Amino acid sequence: MATEADVRRTCLSLPGVTERSSWNRPAWFAKTLMARIWDEGVLTVKTSEREALVGTQPETYFWTPHHERSPQLVLVRLAKLDGGELAELLEESFLLAGGQI
Repeated sequence: MATEADVRRTCLSLPGVTERSSWNRPAWFAKTLMARIWDEGVLTVKTSEREALVGTQPETYFWTPHHERSPQLVLVRLAKLDGGELAELLEESFLLAGGQI
């Protein structure tokens, strides 16, 4: 089970990532927003696989009408992820947000 502390540690281990508040929630930025705590235990990330993730694992991945206009954003229930899955998601989100490894 991944936690907000895991998100913070992983995000801040990526080059150039900063943390600041977005809509009064913790958020992490590369060149643009890469991840944000949406609600308790729910993370917003960018992915090119949103449709596939939601279609195959709807208990883990979902989006709300608010996210409809942003086809790369997906919400993730942290309790459903392990550390490896979280790291993969955050690395992809980092790259989509303009980060470079």
